[in-house]
Amino acid sequence: MTGTLVLAGTPIGDISDAPPRLAEELAGADVVAAEDTRRLRRLTQALGVTPKGRVVSYFEGNESARTPELVEELAGGARVLLVTDAGMPSVSDPGYRLVAAAVERDVKVTAVPGPSAVLTALALSGLPVDRFCFEGFLPRKAGERLGRLREVAGERRTLVYFEAPHRLDDTLAAMAEVFGAERRAAVCRELTKTYEEVRRGPLAELAAWAAQGVRGEITVVVEGAPERGPGEVDAAELVRRVRVREEAGERRKEAIAAVAVEAGLPKRQVFDAVVASKNAGGDAGSGERR
Repeated sequence: MTGTLVLAGTPIGDISDAPPRLAEELAGADVVAAEDTRRLRRLTQALGVTPKGRVVSYFEGNESARTPELVEELAGGARVLLVTDAGMPSVSDPGYRLVAAAVERDVKVTAVPGPSAVLTALALSGLPVDRFCFEGFLPRKAGERLGRLREVAGERRTLVYFEAPHRLDDTLAAMAEVFGAERRAAVCRELTKTYEEVRRGPLAELAAWAAQGVRGEITVVVEGAPERGPGEVDAAELVRRVRVREEAGERRKEAIAAVAVEAGLPKRQVFDAVVASKNAGGDAGSGERR
C-alpha cells in the first residue's frame, strides 16, 4: 500500500482562517514537510497541535534533494503533509516537484484547501475575474522584467502577480511603460492582516504612490488589455509598444514584427504608424533599424 501526499493550505495572515482539518492533518501525519520549520512551530502552537510525526524542512534550497526521500516515504505507506509559509503549496511555493514525483509513482495526492492570496486579491481588486492568469513573480533584472511584461502586453485576461515590497515601484513603473499608464490595477497589501490595504487606480498613479515606500506582502492585479476591433486600433499605442521594445535592445524591424503579432495586425500597419509618428514630430524613427 502506498501512502498519501497531502497539500495543506495555511493562513496568509489571520490564523483563525485555518480550517479545522489542517489541525487534524498536522496532528496525524507521519511526516510534516515544512517550508520553514520555525513558522510551522508558531502555527502548531497557535492551533494547539503537536505533530506526532517527523518534521523536516522542504524549501527551495533542498527541494530537489529531499523530494526522492519523501517519495520513498510515500511509497512505503506514509502520510506526508506538505505546508508552506502561507497559502497553498505549489503556487509560487515548493510543491510542484513533489507532486509530479508522487504522481509518477502512482501515489495518491490530495489537499486541504486553504486561503489563497491570488483569489483573495482578485476578489478585492474590483477588476474582471471571469478570466484571469497568474504570472507569479517577475524577474528581478529590469531588462528581463520588461521582456516578460511585453510577452503579455496583449493579454485580455486579468493578470495577477506577486512582488516584493522593495521592487514594487520599479515593477509598477515597468507595467505602466509596457501596458500603458492608464491601465487599471490594484495593489493588495498584507491581505487578511492588521494593516490590510487595497490601493486601486491607473498604473502610473500606483507607481508614484509606491515610490514613497511600501511594506508587507504584495499581490498586484492588473486589468487585461482592451479588446479592439479592426477599426479601433490606437496608432499611438502601437508606436509606444515599438519604442518600449527598442529601448530594451530590439532592432526596429523585430520590434515592429513582434508588436504586429501582439496586436493581430499586418506589419505594414504598425510600420506606417511609426512613420506617421516620426512625420508628426514623435520620437519613433521613420526607417527600420538595422
